Amino acid sequence: MKSRVTIDARWLVGGIGTYTRHLLDGLRGHGDGIEVHAITRERHREVVEQWCPRVTVVNIPIYTMREQWAIPQAAKGCDLLHAPHYNAPLLHRGPLLVSILDIIHISDPSYRQSFKSWLYARPMLNLAARKAEHIVTLSEYSKTQIVERLGVPPSKVTTIYCGVNGQFRCTDRKKTYAAVSSALGIQEPYFLYVGNLKPHKNVSILLRAFERLRTRHDIPHRLLIIGDDARCKPALVEECARLGIEAATLFVPYVAPELLPNLYAGADLLVMPSRIEGFGLPVLEAMASGTPVVCSRAASLPEVAGGAALYFDPSSAEELADTIEKVLSSSDLQESLRTKGLERAKKFTWAESTRKHVELYHRLLGMNRMLQMSTTV
Repeated sequence: MKSRVTIDARWLVGGIGTYTRHLLDGLRGHGDGIEVHAITRERHREVVEQWCPRVTVVNIPIYTMREQWAIPQAAKGCDLLHAPHYNAPLLHRGPLLVSILDIIHISDPSYRQSFKSWLYARPMLNLAARKAEHIVTLSEYSKTQIVERLGVPPSKVTTIYCGVNGQFRCTDRKKTYAAVSSALGIQEPYFLYVGNLKPHKNVSILLRAFERLRTRHDIPHRLLIIGDDARCKPALVEECARLGIEAATLFVPYVAPELLPNLYAGADLLVMPSRIEGFGLPVLEAMASGTPVVCSRAASLPEVAGGAALYFDPSSAEELADTIEKVLSSSDLQESLRTKGLERAKKFTWAESTRKHVELYHRLLGMNRMLQMSTTV
């Protein structure tokens, strides 16, 4: 008889969405004694049903009190409930696995004194960490943060890395650049940033470094920023104008999924300036695409990129400009970064991520069965 694992799949955007989508896709038809049940919103029903035939619709947003009652009801009778975010259903009765991908809202100075952090993130993270039988996170860096700041034993936290799928690959750069040029109307070579525009992403440092490069050299590159944030974008656009780089900087809030691999493969390099990252998926996707990576020497990024990237101090625009200049000035270094990146990316697969999740599910299900047996004796 199969064990029923229920996954809360109401959030399918951003990093949490990418993680949840690939997990559901990997579990599709996995068998191995597990039957997957997904909870999602109506707008995601068709997408989720392609991975999981057993779907319950709960049209309630995350971060609400209503979800605390609705999700336990929708998951009633399951053998294990997996919440892929820290908005865990605290009223759920039964084994609970929670994925805490990062704790930025209580660790980064930009968030930790905010009203939202005090009202929701702090109490929910602490309650979820205590309620859950086990916690999944995406890097050893995040595991250390969770253990230290949430006060849970290391044995309660398992690190399972993200992966990169076959759509991100090293292809003909002329063709990929032509696709990007046609879609976005750009004719120049470009540096790429992929991610949201929130303070911890440190995009301001990237803008200042780009301005320094343009002041030093007559470079033909544009800076292509893929991502959006209604609250933070106006200040960044204003900073571009103040620095005099607005004509060379292109903000693109959204691109179609089929264009994203071309954006990576067509870029001269990817820059990841974040102060904090739970994993840093764009670094992995760029490496798999054969694109040189320059990233900050912070948080999980060195853990993901290893020796396949060049690093800089995330507080120094000058050091970032110097690092980019170093890459641009050496074709040998560019080729070395491409080769190392392609090899590094092979170590991270969604298939391995799924396998480790299934292994963890079985361990938790086995522990629960043993507990039930002991209470009936």
